[in-house]
Amino acid sequence: MLKIMIAVTSLLLMLIALTDLSGQKQATSTTKTSGARATGATSDPDLNIRAYIELLRTDVRKQKALIMGGVMELDADQASIFWPIYKAFEIELSGIGDQILSLVKDYTANYDNLTAPVADQLANKLLSIEEQRTDLKRKYYRQVKEALDALTAARFLHVENQLERLIDLQIAAELPVTKER
Repeated sequence: MLKIMIAVTSLLLMLIALTDLSGQKQATSTTKTSGARATGATSDPDLNIRAYIELLRTDVRKQKALIMGGVMELDADQASIFWPIYKAFEIELSGIGDQILSLVKDYTANYDNLTAPVADQLANKLLSIEEQRTDLKRKYYRQVKEALDALTAARFLHVENQLERLIDLQIAAELPVTKER
């Protein structure tokens, strides 16, 4: 349990540091964006969001594998079974991450002029992504359980859920709440 707390704390500190860095970039770029918007170029905040999310996804993937390895405490035989399954999971999960990135881009692009129909479309897309993530975790929980055992599979699911929540919180913290019209 202590290893989980240390690993999650280190990931959280990394995410907080990235948030601070992102906030600094956005604060600096806010003064520059008026000219970019007037010329029709992509705004600095748009570039910052894209770059930030890509950086976050890359760094978190590296950290996730390290945390997962530390927490799972697998022997050599278990590791040779678990890691190929986990790799396949991460590949499929990255496809869902691409959908989340697309949703964030759509939300930020429509934020200033968000209509009820667009808000409904975005909300339904979010719910669909959540269903896909749950289905994916269910699929890989079963695979780990069949290949190893239920305790190992439950530990995988537990750690994955904790890390997923941290990543979701990090992304949500960067997005403004939908405003009332």
